[in-house]
Amino acid sequence: MTTENFSPRFQDLDAWPSLDILSAFYEGQLSAVAAVRAALPAIAAAAEEAVTRLRRGGRIVYVGAGTSGRIAVQDGTELPPTFDWPDDKLVYLIAGGQGALLKAVENAEDSVEQGTAGIRDADVGPDDVVIGVAASGRTPFTIAALTEARSRGAQTIGISNNADAPILDACSHPILAETGIEVVAGSTRMKAGTAQKVILNLLSTLIMVRLGRVYGGLMVHMRATNAKLRRRSEIMVSQITGCDDATAIDALRKADGDMKLASMIALGIDAADAQAALTVSDGNLRQALSQFPAEAARRS
Repeated sequence: MTTENFSPRFQDLDAWPSLDILSAFYEGQLSAVAAVRAALPAIAAAAEEAVTRLRRGGRIVYVGAGTSGRIAVQDGTELPPTFDWPDDKLVYLIAGGQGALLKAVENAEDSVEQGTAGIRDADVGPDDVVIGVAASGRTPFTIAALTEARSRGAQTIGISNNADAPILDACSHPILAETGIEVVAGSTRMKAGTAQKVILNLLSTLIMVRLGRVYGGLMVHMRATNAKLRRRSEIMVSQITGCDDATAIDALRKADGDMKLASMIALGIDAADAQAALTVSDGNLRQALSQFPAEAARRS
């Protein structure tokens, strides 16, 4: 495993000036991001299949241990506020349980039984999308979970930072970002962790775009849970339609805060007709607007 190897280049690292140490860390971070580029086709393919399953009512299931598990959970917890992804459509399987998010649980990642049981207990099925993350690609807990999920017909995505890792064979969609030797040997919270976060950011955000939760680079499915976000909603409706603030505010009131519906109302589309178009379009605003070409033409 290259992520565990030691580089002679850094054998005197602790004796270097602080700025030189930081420069080495920074260089590693840049190389970690660059390592993701080769994985873009695999990420795209995984996202496209995930969308098909999630439209049937499936869930996104994150699986991991240690740093990888914490990064996975971070990705998932951002989906509800950003894209209004339902909380009941998220599952987290972390080696050692949720307590391991705050404090390391020794040997938990070695449990094949817990990995398998987690998938069974969650009743994972064919509509679910299971994402396993492991820098080494050899974590027994994560591999066991993916193996069990795959046997149940779920889509399985495995993310690793080492080539030829078992996790890449245990899943239907392997995603590899070879980040190589860490500046601090084996500290995969650094380069490997950064690449994992980038991959998860790209994967989950593309899924949300394809599910119609983004329009024109705007988070039109966002949860407006405070004054700042409510103001952002008003601005987005104005940006989409070209209307003034007063019209946007009124449209959002009539749409009970639904930005997609409010945008259509602000364009002069009857609320019932707009809602029907959004329903037929699976919530995709662009497709819904295409049913009203004259009104949509008014957009700035």
